[in-house]
Amino acid sequence: MNSFIVMDILKSALQYEDTIHFEIGQPDIPPSAKVKEALKTAVEKNLFSYTQSFGIKSLRSLIAKNYKEEYGVDIEASQVLLTPGTSGAFLVAYSIALRHGQKLALSDPSYPCYKNFAHLLDIEPIFFDIGRENNYQLRVQDIKDKQFDALQISSPSNPVGNIYDKNNLKELIRFCDKKDISFISDELYHGLSYDLKANSALEFSENVFVINGFSKYYCMPGLRLGWLIVPKKYLRSAEIVAQNLFISAPTLSQYGAIEAFDKKYLKSTRSEFKKRRDYLYGELSKLFNIEAKPDGAFYLWADISKYSDNSFEFSKRLLRDKHVACAPGIDFGKNKTSKFVRFAYTRDIEHMSEGVERLKSYL
Repeated sequence: MNSFIVMDILKSALQYEDTIHFEIGQPDIPPSAKVKEALKTAVEKNLFSYTQSFGIKSLRSLIAKNYKEEYGVDIEASQVLLTPGTSGAFLVAYSIALRHGQKLALSDPSYPCYKNFAHLLDIEPIFFDIGRENNYQLRVQDIKDKQFDALQISSPSNPVGNIYDKNNLKELIRFCDKKDISFISDELYHGLSYDLKANSALEFSENVFVINGFSKYYCMPGLRLGWLIVPKKYLRSAEIVAQNLFISAPTLSQYGAIEAFDKKYLKSTRSEFKKRRDYLYGELSKLFNIEAKPDGAFYLWADISKYSDNSFEFSKRLLRDKHVACAPGIDFGKNKTSKFVRFAYTRDIEHMSEGVERLKSYL
């Protein structure tokens, strides 16, 4: 299993008091004040015990209601499994969708922990290149001649920030349904879409695994709370895996998240990230080739090839010389990733503007 390089970069960045942080996907915006009040109430009520393995019913019902409101899909609260971050959700989904030795299809580039989770479970990750030529999306024609047992996509994606086209997403899911291939959709950045609407895989099939959580859009990364929408035929299997992996998700986090669906507050959060996206895209487009303007999430995938062909060395030197931290592309795969770095716009514009000035000086 490979190291998660961006976390190593973060550890190094913390040694400098004046570091400008573009490296990690952690919003600096707090959650809704209602979440803080709910957490305080949970502490006052001494709600420190385990919950059932699927999580508290009231929060699961709210999540199911949100799918109806946002996507027009009907899921049952019984299908919502609350997990310790989305990391827990991926481990459960992989454990029940795949057996050891089977193959999980992923895009390259993609979030590095996918392949590491697969290795932990003795699942073989196989990769398909994505880039400008296919709009950074897997397509049926790209994968139809390969053998694999599960396919995973992310939309909006990490590290590129693109959103899967509705028809393409539908075609991929139909292909998997016909081939009896499990389909896993990472939808963690849903809500953070700026120019296009992100479709949920649940709009096209009830047999998909959908993963989301409270870390990004809801600004609760440290509460470590995610969820997995489980196809009905796997409910008991998911419960058994969850019982053994983590017993239950953090109790206080669950009670706090009951108040996370604060629509007015979330709208302002999205608006702020859009302003940050527009600012950083405008500035970095003057310095780098950015093949895909991000439609969602909070990342820019920047081609640094006119300055360097080694994204790891570029990132290390930028941090050492200018105290500016970014994520080297090689963390996200092998497909031309030595020519790219990822910038996260998770800090305010004042913070980022100082980073841009240092970056200009460095280049």
